Formats: sequence, structure tokens, C-alpha cells
Amino acid sequence: MRILITNDDGVHAPGLKVLERIAKALADEVMVVAPETDQSGVAHSLSLSDPLRLRKITERHYAVKGTPTDCVIMGLRKLMIDSPPDLILSGVNKGQNVAEDVTYSGTIAGAMEGTLLGFPSIALSQCYSPAGTPWSCAETLAPDLIQKIVARGFPPGVLMNVNFPACEPSAVQGVALTRQGRREQELMKIEARFDGRGNPYYWIAFEKPRFTAGEGTDLEAVAQNRISVTPLRLDLTDDPAVAHFAGAFG
Repeated sequence: MRILITNDDGVHAPGLKVLERIAKALADEVMVVAPETDQSGVAHSLSLSDPLRLRKITERHYAVKGTPTDCVIMGLRKLMIDSPPDLILSGVNKGQNVAEDVTYSGTIAGAMEGTLLGFPSIALSQCYSPAGTPWSCAETLAPDLIQKIVARGFPPGVLMNVNFPACEPSAVQGVALTRQGRREQELMKIEARFDGRGNPYYWIAFEKPRFTAGEGTDLEAVAQNRISVTPLRLDLTDDPAVAHFAGAFG
């Protein structure tokens, strides 16, 4: 098996090292193509107005001055074009990618791009708490979980979003097949500040979430110390809405 891995936290992120060890437990050939710098929150963006800079670190480690989407394209259409991977893994992200997070996440985007190009793809994220980031949770439990997902097979146009709870492996309460949740309040806000010359500037900030996790959701699973596995579709069409608007336009 050949595996291509990427992330959105950057080529030097600890989660990428964890993912490489996970991948090496599954395959003899692992190719790392990751962003040169942190690309968290870039979602499924790609570079069209700027050139891509590719830096070779070792024979199987590359950094791209670009987004996770750029990295997957570079891996598939250049570095592995003659020996394409059997699987693409994106992560391990520091922090959960659940609910509306998936629309912003570069980690999800890496797996999304792999799926668009026809390759089985999985996004992996490790939840954390004030006590720290228990990387051993993902590192210990991901290989077996990935093998089970791969053995079952991927429906067309579907990627898998996996979130590991913020606990040690021994405290995990099983695996839950979940749907994408939704938080109940608007978390985003604009925080205004002033520089040394008195000029205003702004940060996008987030309120501490307060919500009740819906039953069967990714939010509920990680809150219960379960691994959340959510199939995500590339096709965003809402079929009930299609039926609702049928005939409305003549």
C-alpha cells in the first residue's frame, strides 16, 4: 500500500509526525506533502494567482508554499504521478473538526481534494482539552480504524471525517458512526484592537461554545469520549429542497 499524507497545520506540526507514524503502521511507502506554514481555516482553497513553491526536505518529505488542496494536487499530479497512492490521509489536526468546522477546515479540504480526484481519503483530527492534546489517542487507535474503513470501501464521492476524543486511548468509549452536528449559537465575533500608533485592526474571534449536542452527531460522540466517524459527501445538493422548489420557476 502507498499512502499520501498532508495536513493544514504545516509541515512542522506535531500532528503530521503522528500521522506519519500511523501511515507507516499501514504501508511501506508513505509520501508527505504538507504546507510550508500553518493553513488552518483556509478550507478548500487553491492557489491560482500565486506560483506553487515546492521544497524537498527528504526523498519522501516535501513542503509546498500553498494550501492543503495545493499539496494534494502536487502529490498526485507530480510527485506520485507514476505510482499513485492507494489512500490519502489528512491530519492529524490539533483540535476537532466537527459540526460547521468542516466548512472551514483545511484538514477536511485535503481529504476532499483527494476524493474529487478519485482517491479514497480520510481526514483525522485529535480533540484537546486544557490538560493538553492526547496524541496517543489518535496514534494508538487510528491504524485499526483506518483498516476497517478501507476494508469496507468508499462510496463514490464520499470522504471520511474522523475525530478522536480528548482522552487517553484507554478511556475511549468506542466508535460512533455519526452525522455532522450543528452548534446552537453564533460563535464568531470581531475583536477590535489598536496598534502602537492608534490605528484600529481586527481579529476574528470565537465565543466559548454553549450548546446541546444533537443525538447521533459528531459533537455528541466526542463529548462522550467516543471516536466520531462521519461520512461527508462532495455533492452538497439538498434533495428535499429540490422537491420543495420543483415547479417554482416555470
